Amino acid sequence: MPAAPDNKQASTAPTADGKAAPVLVYDGDCAFCAYWARYWQRLTGERVTYRPYQEVASDYPAIPRADFQRAVQFITADGERASAAEASFLTLSHAPRQALWLWLYRRLPGFAFLTERAYAFTAAHRPAFFRISRFLFGREPEPPGYELVAFLFLRGFGLIYLAAFLSFAVQAQGLIGSHGILPLKELIDTVSASAGRERFWLMPMVFWWSSSDLAIKAVCGAGVVLSLLLTCNVLPRLALALLYVLYLSLLYAGQTFMSFQWDTFLLEGGFAALILSCATLPGIWLLRWLLFRFMFMSGVVKLLSGDPNWWNLSALSYHFTTQPLPTPLAWYAAHLPEGMLRFATAAVFFIELLLPFLIFLPRRLRFAAAGGIALLELCIVLTGNYNWFNLQTMWLCLPLLDDAALRRMLPARLTPRPAITRPHGPRGRVGRIVVGAVTLLIVFCSLVEMDMRFGGNPPALAQSVDRFFEPLHIVSSYGLFAIMTTRRDEIIIQGSSDGIEWREYEFRYKPGSLNRAPPWNFPHQPRLDWQMWFAALDDPRRLPWFWRLLERLLENEPTVTALLESNPFADAPPTYLRAGFYAYHFSDPAARSRGRWWERQWLRPYFPIVKRKGQDKESQ
Repeated sequence: MPAAPDNKQASTAPTADGKAAPVLVYDGDCAFCAYWARYWQRLTGERVTYRPYQEVASDYPAIPRADFQRAVQFITADGERASAAEASFLTLSHAPRQALWLWLYRRLPGFAFLTERAYAFTAAHRPAFFRISRFLFGREPEPPGYELVAFLFLRGFGLIYLAAFLSFAVQAQGLIGSHGILPLKELIDTVSASAGRERFWLMPMVFWWSSSDLAIKAVCGAGVVLSLLLTCNVLPRLALALLYVLYLSLLYAGQTFMSFQWDTFLLEGGFAALILSCATLPGIWLLRWLLFRFMFMSGVVKLLSGDPNWWNLSALSYHFTTQPLPTPLAWYAAHLPEGMLRFATAAVFFIELLLPFLIFLPRRLRFAAAGGIALLELCIVLTGNYNWFNLQTMWLCLPLLDDAALRRMLPARLTPRPAITRPHGPRGRVGRIVVGAVTLLIVFCSLVEMDMRFGGNPPALAQSVDRFFEPLHIVSSYGLFAIMTTRRDEIIIQGSSDGIEWREYEFRYKPGSLNRAPPWNFPHQPRLDWQMWFAALDDPRRLPWFWRLLERLLENEPTVTALLESNPFADAPPTYLRAGFYAYHFSDPAARSRGRWWERQWLRPYFPIVKRKGQDKESQ
């Protein structure tokens, strides 16, 4: 006979408030019934008494023994009885946040009919469903707890914020400082002249009050300090709110250099983390929803693009060479056999298109989704430099677990004391309403975004709501590498003092010198190097920032040259600059053994010769 629930009370033992508790009577000889009775008892506590009918059937002579064998019986203190699915929902209604099921049973047309039929089918196949239950939920059922998950997630998210703020801080002056490539003050003056008061909502940022170099440093520095406070669990809600505001400010202040998906991904994740700090369950589900949308849409856009390299599974044959900033291991991945690369491409589709649906299924299937997604992100980290992007995606897998799983995985010394992980939620009815409204708003806007990404045309009102909140970036659209680039064209900037001898500027991370190994820069985001990759795919006449970069190099502006690996004109600025276009590809194994990582061929000029005096342009 399977173990019964731990409750040894009499059939109508009093609850903590003095009232007699209802009794759920189940079949003690049925392993499936005992399994779920133990689970429900942990949900309801002393509010319901659980007893096998083999022990208490004689207490209820009016109930035929066949009824006990057919279905569970829910019996109130005054003798009212319900059975099967209705009894199950009545039992669950005594558990926190589970009353919805009984409401649906009694109010939603057709729900009672369907659930009773489902119960009857399950009861007729109890041994099979017992095996399924143990596979999906584990040997010993336990209600999921997420207090430890939330605690660890927020501490880790502080480190992700820290990487983002530190990364931008070391580049900010060269990118948007008063002598940088795209000075923030110029943006402020332009928008202020054209947008008036609307600018505060269209571009919400703290830099409207000051756009000085000191203000930029202060925002970056405050972000670093707040990230550390969040990591150390000091004023976490305040830290999360301010981190979101400060990074949103940098998103707009950074202009072209902050136009990447990982920046909006960080903002949306940070806002969901703020919800998590206020209410555990809504935050957990928002984070799961974010991970689902990010992964699933990344797979969908590859198919919707119609790119034949994705459809014929040849995309990874190009990816490792043509991605923006490869790692040293990308060279080895690019030389894998074609069959392995096609298999890996199919695996990407499996992880991005199918595994995300497991996020909403029982715990062990969620664990499988977490493992598969984390494995994909780890492979990307090893072969490509995508800053904290993949780290954040892996960290979003943590809410797919629960406290019980974490406590089995982690040593006891790494799990916080119970006082730290006590359940928390919004205080008072107003707080719950606010959290619920914001959660529904995020889900609504994200569905609108997904519909439009699929090519749909949501109702005008829905699009208006989405556009109204768009400046806050609490919801964004995602989709990575929809079109696979099949060749790598690099822009090489050269300077000269006499127009005869030309010397190359070496960037810190993007390919340049043929004998230099692709560097690691995880979790740093070198934004100028990344923009140079995108510039190679575009017409330089449409890239004002590129012209400004050349101007700053002609001036030998130290904040800009500091973004480079080396300045061949450290003593005196060059008289001329030019940009050439080269086709790069990984070297073969023989050349690699001699220390050569890249090969390149001259294609054509990318930008005409620029002369320092007067900043005029001459054709080559």
